[in-house]
Amino acid sequence: MVRRMATALGVFTAAAALALGAPNAAYAAHGSLVVDGVAHRDPSGCFPLGDFVPPVVSNHTDAIAEVHSGPDCTGQVTWLIYPGETYRPNGSRSVFVL
Repeated sequence: MVRRMATALGVFTAAAALALGAPNAAYAAHGSLVVDGVAHRDPSGCFPLGDFVPPVVSNHTDAIAEVHSGPDCTGQVTWLIYPGETYRPNGSRSVFVL
């Protein structure tokens, strides 16, 4: 009896985690992220920073953008660009928006 209840509780917990996690998988920020003068509407994912000196990122979304030190959103997060902010990420290589 106890084993059956534990199994049922485990199944319920797994189902709840999947149900709560699924909407986040399809989420994209609303608005536009401007990277080196190019606007990306409702962005999601990683964006490379070009060779402009210095690169400029303007966050006109409802999400926080992470600036990464490496290409393809690798390396350390060097800065967070909050909605409505513009940042010049000197030495950074990519920007990630969820």
